[in-house]
Amino acid sequence: MAKRQRRANLNALEKRELWHRWREGHTLAEIGRGLGIDGSCIRHVVCATGGFTPPERRRSQLALTLSEREEISRGVAAGETATEIARRLGRAPSTIARELGRHGGRVGYRAADADREAWDWSCRPKVCLLASNPQLRRVVATKLKDDWSPEQISGWLVTEYADDPTMRISAETIYRSLFIQARGVLEKELLAHLRGGRTLRGSRHATKAGQGRGEIVDAVPIRDRPAEASDRAIPGNWEGDLVCGARHSQVATLVERRSRYLMLVRLDNKQTDTVVTAISRSMRRLPKQLRSTLTWDRGLELAAHKDFTVATNCAVYFCDPHSPWQKGTNENTNRLLRQYLPRTVDFRQLTQAELDRIARRLNTRPRKTLDFATPAAMLSHGIGEIPDELRPEAPQRHQQGV
Repeated sequence: MAKRQRRANLNALEKRELWHRWREGHTLAEIGRGLGIDGSCIRHVVCATGGFTPPERRRSQLALTLSEREEISRGVAAGETATEIARRLGRAPSTIARELGRHGGRVGYRAADADREAWDWSCRPKVCLLASNPQLRRVVATKLKDDWSPEQISGWLVTEYADDPTMRISAETIYRSLFIQARGVLEKELLAHLRGGRTLRGSRHATKAGQGRGEIVDAVPIRDRPAEASDRAIPGNWEGDLVCGARHSQVATLVERRSRYLMLVRLDNKQTDTVVTAISRSMRRLPKQLRSTLTWDRGLELAAHKDFTVATNCAVYFCDPHSPWQKGTNENTNRLLRQYLPRTVDFRQLTQAELDRIARRLNTRPRKTLDFATPAAMLSHGIGEIPDELRPEAPQRHQQGV
């Protein structure tokens, strides 16, 4: 059984290794496997800085060291005055007095606690340029909306505002303000105007070769999805995704948006032909009125979406890049599903009948979002009657595998 990846906080050594691998062009998944850490934890760390390697923090040479603080603690215990301690350490008496005042006084002073608090307090991020210059921020945002690149904006400002040195900004600073949303100066929507379509600063050594990436041809965006699919007015609109297990195994999940009815599909691999064939077979079990739309993310496992539409007469719509919340019904259901399909299980060892039993458990559980009705009952109410093969109490007859 595969070793479970942890989600704990990274220590300083692990963070240093993470950023070294990131600069070398490793993917988030490769970094996670190398450190034995869950990939979502790696992505959280990288996204917090927009993909930019944070500068390594160092103590000021003027700051008190831990050994000096231990000397202060011993001096306090011995009843020495601040002046006596300062003379022994070669420091000003006011430095010792302030140190004691900040960290509990003579009664509560502890060297280790004081050193840790001082390190935490020393992190004082500087306000970025666009946050302190509203006029420059407005100009940059306007040009980004006009699809100008950060480099074009930076060069244009030099000539347009030749006599105003405050209207200067480098392309790299614009990228940082876009990628590091914690700065709160440029709206996230402006990222869509970058020609590269990136949301993180990547390494110059990074390459997509051998990673199975690419663009989905003729992908219809989610904004073109019919209104009745978006507002859950009628049944028959589905959201789909892959749930990953141990040893790179996957199971396809299909969730009906209105009723939250779930279907699980066993997969031998995540190749697009395999996935499309398997989910097409499952969707064809449904009545025609339950096959209106399917919303998927940008994974290449549905690159052959046209074949799926031909086989099922079900239109496919794709979420925007890095926007899993646009199929939130599926994401929430996948979290419930982890109770039965943890990441440590190799899903290829499960039969389709076993997956059907798991889906039946979720479909017959009451949901708060449905006023504690069950997905099976909601689906039956929406279409009048559930086909026999989809009834929660009916035995499921499937061959093992797909």
